[in-house]
Amino acid sequence: MPIQTLETVDFTDSDAPARFVESLRDTGFGVLCNHPIPQATVDSIYKNWLEFFASEEKYNYKFDPKKFDGFFPAQEAEAAKGRLVRDIKEYYHFYLWGRCPDALKTELSDYYKLAGDFGGTLLSWIETHSPPDVKSTYSEPLPQMMSGSEQSLLRVLHYPPLSGDETPDAIRASAHEDINLITILPAANEPGLQVKARDGSWLEVPCDFGNLVVNIGDMLQEASGGYFPSTTHRVVNPEGADHNRSRVSIPLFLHPRPEVVLSQRHTAGSYLKERLEELRQVEEE
Repeated sequence: MPIQTLETVDFTDSDAPARFVESLRDTGFGVLCNHPIPQATVDSIYKNWLEFFASEEKYNYKFDPKKFDGFFPAQEAEAAKGRLVRDIKEYYHFYLWGRCPDALKTELSDYYKLAGDFGGTLLSWIETHSPPDVKSTYSEPLPQMMSGSEQSLLRVLHYPPLSGDETPDAIRASAHEDINLITILPAANEPGLQVKARDGSWLEVPCDFGNLVVNIGDMLQEASGGYFPSTTHRVVNPEGADHNRSRVSIPLFLHPRPEVVLSQRHTAGSYLKERLEELRQVEEE
């Protein structure tokens, strides 16, 4: 059956864990409202980082080609696997151990920890509501996979206003899947996020004020033997008057410790290495 809609689940409802995990199972995505991440915190990060991206200071934090923390300008933005056209975006990679402007670091570090801890709660929901045969394949409890990890990436994304001279067929974020366990994403300041349904159509992800979007990544798909799908998604270009509006979002990609066993084929470290090499090959072609 085609997916008709993405249900928004109230975090405070007694049956929220079951309904949320059911949505993840059916669509690869779950949407929460009334969750514990304050919207005021998110709004402040959006405001402060829009100012950062509008400044020349960002070039002082050009990304480290070995550690991959720091600022990635639009001309060096990634291309999705299988795509030769770069996305229309610039972004900043933040790790707790990485570089960050002093004026922005405390706020971003606090959010990183808050969202990461909440991710542990959601991973507990996922494990609790995994069927016994799926749960038995997890090499350790899902929240424990995150214990001591320094791999999780907070990406501050800026999709600039469209100028009209963009590369043909370029969009803000080409269709792709995430590599990690789960991604935690507060609703962006502008719409555009779409998820691919089972029938091949594209569905809008609810982006109402205060919503939190969570999606399955390739690593959890691998660890669950495909029970939880890592679903293709994209960010489309705005139309009409909205073309001159910036869009900012702050996905936190939860990555387990590199030694965590995902399956007979992969540890988290080997899986990440394989996927990053695939992306670099695309960039070099």
